[in-house]
This record gives sequence, structure tokens and C-alpha cells, in this order.
Amino acid sequence: MAERVIFHVDVNSAFLSWTAAYRVKVLGQKEDLRQIPSVVAGDKAERRSIILAKSLPAKKYGIQTGEPLFQAQQKCPRLTVVPPDYGLYVEASRHLMALLRQVSPLVEQYSIDEAWVDMTGTRLLYGSPVLAAQMLCRRIREELGFTVNIGVSTNKLLAKMASDFEKPDRVHTLFPEEMEKKLWPLPVRRLFMVGPATERKLRYMGIHTIGELAGADPAFLRQKLHKPGLLLWDSANGRGDAVLAEKPPENQGYGNSVTTATDVTDAQTAHQVLLSLCETVGMRMRQDGKAGGCVTVFLRTAQFENFSHQGQLPGATDVTSELYHAACRIFDEAWDGKTPLRQLGVQVSKLTAERYRQFDFWNAVSAGQYERMAKLDCVVDDLREKYGERAIFRGCFPGGAAAMAGGLSKERRTGVTKPVPDL
Repeated sequence: MAERVIFHVDVNSAFLSWTAAYRVKVLGQKEDLRQIPSVVAGDKAERRSIILAKSLPAKKYGIQTGEPLFQAQQKCPRLTVVPPDYGLYVEASRHLMALLRQVSPLVEQYSIDEAWVDMTGTRLLYGSPVLAAQMLCRRIREELGFTVNIGVSTNKLLAKMASDFEKPDRVHTLFPEEMEKKLWPLPVRRLFMVGPATERKLRYMGIHTIGELAGADPAFLRQKLHKPGLLLWDSANGRGDAVLAEKPPENQGYGNSVTTATDVTDAQTAHQVLLSLCETVGMRMRQDGKAGGCVTVFLRTAQFENFSHQGQLPGATDVTSELYHAACRIFDEAWDGKTPLRQLGVQVSKLTAERYRQFDFWNAVSAGQYERMAKLDCVVDDLREKYGERAIFRGCFPGGAAAMAGGLSKERRTGVTKPVPDL
């Protein structure tokens, strides 16, 4: 039986690369954003504007993904800033996944710009794994106009770790026999799924490198970190899943959040923000045929402190007004009425494919009213899907502004899908 060969394909600075490729290959512009200090970021007038992607020349100025735009502009006053175009990103991602499926039928998409490809048994078609990866890099660069890193190994974990080595436009291998040299000397924070909090815990335990984690006593890690400690030990030793999931797992919950333009200091404004979030969440749930029985409200204060509160519903629902009333009730229980808030979020969990509700004598909403609300939501969804978000909105949102918060795609917001030729 042929040894398993897994590729992890990761687009280099995806949002900026896709924007640059579109401008150069489709619009015919001569200036390539990848060759100058440039970033993708939102409206600089909004405080939620952060760096979503950066070019290599911008990186040389110390600009980091996720930092506020104003800080990046202080580091590089002549920085070129372009707005995000999520419709374009979706189309570029579709082109990439389609090309990958031409190379192998087993492709697992991990995110909009990442995927695993099972290349087991393809040596007679494409040559050695390294040659196959180089061929794939070249095809993506020539046919789609952007570059990727490809990690090559025997399982998904090691392939992903390899793709994160030196960038851009590189092929790296990380086979089990190479771990001691290539993986174990790296700081423990470079291990997949190790965040700042876990890194601090490991450092407190005297573990600074991936190799030290791999050589630690599993029983000690379980005692200190419980079950996640054993998972980290497995990862440090290169033990990962080699089987690709062709279909993504079903959502365990639906949620959206939004950073407000100014601090929220009164319940009325907060309730309006929650309504806009519930509009978005409810529409997504109805599109997927899901209903939920638990609502969670997430809050972030002006001092960046986070807290949340949740509540159970009488039954599983996808009705926007019911989600909204539950979110308001939960918010009122959680917020002290004084602390300024900069971000609010709503999540619905305990999902099912069936809507159900327990009616009683004290419930103000009858079965008939509930069904009418559900049908009305579906009609509104259809109108927004066809004509755009602002085709119909509640009267409490003047002009339709912010009527649906939480990161809808650009084509959903405008009702117009930009034609994106092959990149």
C-alpha cells in the first residue's frame, strides 16, 4: 500500500494577493499591490478598521495582521490601503478549490484560503511529492495569478505545519523522520492550535520548544492541562489525522458580532444592535434549515474585557423576532447599565433541523402568530436575497443602515454579484 501523501495548500496573504491579481490580470493595472507597501483594511474612519492582509514590503515596516490601521499608517505613512472585497475573495477561493480538484478528487477545504489535498498514489501521474507540489504551485501562479505555500507530509497536521515555514511561493516537506530537525527546535507557540494562553502555561511548566513538549511526560501534561495536554503532546509528536473530510462538518452554532462605531452606553441602542445581529443570524439559520434552542450574548467593554451570558428558549426556533426578544432579555440580565460597550455578539446553539415550540396559557404568542412570523421571515429573506439587504428593513433602521450586522458577503449586502472572470 502506498504511503499516505498529504498536501496543505495555503494562499500567501490571500486577501491582498487576490485583490492584486484581479487588478493586474483582469483590470490591467500596472501597479502590483504585492510589490509595494500595501494592506487590505476597512474604512479608516471606523475604529474597527484593522489590517486584514499585508504585502511583504509592508511587513518590512513591522506591520502586523490584526493591528489597527492607524498604527500601521504611523509605521508607514505612504502605505497604500485598499478595502476588502469579499465577493471577489469567494470567487477566487472557488477557482482555487476547482483547480485543486483537477489534481486530486480528495480535497478538504479548511478555510477560504486553505485546503488539504490527498495526493496518495499519484506518483505515476505527477512524479515525487515534491515535484507534484512544485507543479501545483506553478499551475496556481500561472493560471490564477497568485502564489501559495504547499506543505507536504503524511498527515494533515504535519502538512499544515510545513506550509507555514518560509514564505512566499515555497514547497516544504515535514515527514516524520524530519521532525527532529525541522519541527522540534521551533518555539512552542508555532505548534498548530497553541495560543498565547496555552503558551504561557507551557512556559510556566518549563516547556519552551515543540521538542520539549514532545519529550514531556504525557501523564504530567494531563495533570496540568487535562485532556488538551494529551492532544498537544500528540501534535508535538506529529500524530495527526491523515483522512480528509470531503464534506465540512455541520455548524454547531450560528453567530455574528459587530464592533460599534461609538461606545454603546444605553439599552435602547444595544437592543437595536442586537436586532441587526439577530436579523443576520436568523437568515443564515433559515438558509441552512436549522433552528436553535439556546441564545448567547457576547459583550466586550471599552476596556476590552469580555463576558457572555446565555439563556434557553421554550423550543427550537429560527424566527428573528423570537431570537431578538431572547437576546434582549439575556442582555438586560448581563449588562450593568453603566459599562460602555464596544462590541456585541449573538450566537444560537443547540441546533436541530426541526422548529418546535411549547405553547402554554401564559405565552403571548399563539401558534398561528408564530407560524405567520416564520412565513414572514422567509418572504423577507427571499426579497433580500434577490434585491439586496436594503430592499426591505425595519423602520427602526433609518435608511436601512446597519439593518443587518455581522459580516454578510458584499453581494448579499448590495444584491449585486460582481462578475469575476477567471483570474
